[in-house]
Amino acid sequence: MKIVSKPIEVVCWFEEDGSPHPVRFRIKNDDDTKCTIKINKVMFTDKEKFAGNPILVFNCLSLVNDSEKFLELKYEINTCRWYLYKI
Repeated sequence: MKIVSKPIEVVCWFEEDGSPHPVRFRIKNDDDTKCTIKINKVMFTDKEKFAGNPILVFNCLSLVNDSEKFLELKYEINTCRWYLYKI
């Protein structure tokens, strides 16, 4: 997997305890077009800290350009920001 670390727009749903579940996301390409990618399956979720900030890490399986790829999405809990970290 290649590290990308780009901010993304995410559609997700939240459980009563506040834990998010991503459904799909939109990323801005280099030519300023936007691409929407549906998350087929969340393989597992992990928690980590980066510079003292709590982060949720989602390892997902998605269909990108007609091939299945593993993705890693990161959600910063304090700022409510999503990032496509690895693809």
